[in-house]
Amino acid sequence: MRHNNLSGNIPTTFSNGSSLSSLNLHGNKLEGKIPQSLTNCKQLEVLDLGDNHLNDTFPVWLGTLPKLKVLSVRFNKLHGPIRTSRIENMFPELRIIDLSYNAFSGNLPSSLFQHLKAMRTIDLSLEASRYGADRYYQDSIAVVSKGYEREVVRILFLYTTIDLSKNKFEGHIPTIMGDLIALRVLNISHNGLEGHIPSSLGSLSLVESLDLSSNHLVGEIPAQFASLTSLAVLNLSYNHLEGCIPHGNQFQTFENNSYEGNDGLRGFPVSISCGNDHVSGKNYAVDDEESNSEFLSDFRKAALMGYGSGLCIGISIVYFMMSTGKPIWFARIIVELEHKIMMGRRKKQRSQRNNRRRNNH
Repeated sequence: MRHNNLSGNIPTTFSNGSSLSSLNLHGNKLEGKIPQSLTNCKQLEVLDLGDNHLNDTFPVWLGTLPKLKVLSVRFNKLHGPIRTSRIENMFPELRIIDLSYNAFSGNLPSSLFQHLKAMRTIDLSLEASRYGADRYYQDSIAVVSKGYEREVVRILFLYTTIDLSKNKFEGHIPTIMGDLIALRVLNISHNGLEGHIPSSLGSLSLVESLDLSSNHLVGEIPAQFASLTSLAVLNLSYNHLEGCIPHGNQFQTFENNSYEGNDGLRGFPVSISCGNDHVSGKNYAVDDEESNSEFLSDFRKAALMGYGSGLCIGISIVYFMMSTGKPIWFARIIVELEHKIMMGRRKKQRSQRNNRRRNNH
């Protein structure tokens, strides 16, 4: 029933023993609250209420559904802090949670993250599929066709995701998020988060997209991020980060827009050098200064020894060096050539004077 013109409230009459496994009401005009009678649907795996006009708080009671894998309530009017229940086994199978584009507030829910057991282990038996702009899951049912009897199964392809972007969350990023090692997409951008990026996020070995942009994060990018070899998309823009950008692996592929709005960052791909590059830059500058000083000293000696055309050559060298910035070795070749010319002329002049003296005698 997605992308229809349904309006009004969601019915509250979901009865006990319901065999409903997927409810997709995405892209309608539904209003009101999320009915708590959905807790009667113990077989429910997919609940997509995104892109409606629902006005409610976080439906924590959905955590009692033992098979719920996908929860999307993006683009609604949900609000307030996310509080979790004291029940131990909350959201045990949840692999996709999308709360983006709402008005949730308060700290990021550490207590919720510690309940997400399915995100804390990598299940190799699940085949994760890539999705498009708003395609998070795909239901497939094998059927009997053309006279061949096939096993009728329902396969749910999942792409483990947490999207809490475009809300009003504040405080620090919980360290416990680094325990959600099955994550492939983490987006907590466009909130009011502050403090340092926890190094524990470097443990998300499967993450392919990481977006922490448009917050108030400070400090350095954790060096552990360089080990995220699956990372294809990184956005840390518009924070207050500083220091050296990690180098190696995937970090060689990211462009400036991954870091823009952080004036304190240095290193590739931004233009300011960092670390060893910065030291090398200093050394190069010192070497250039020493070379230039040595060149000027050599030039002064050559200019003093020469006269006439020699002086012109010396002045030409200075002009050439100042205007083109050519390497010092090239200038030294010129100076040596000038010196040889001057010495040759002096030798010739001495020879001429000696000849005149012999003629006079």
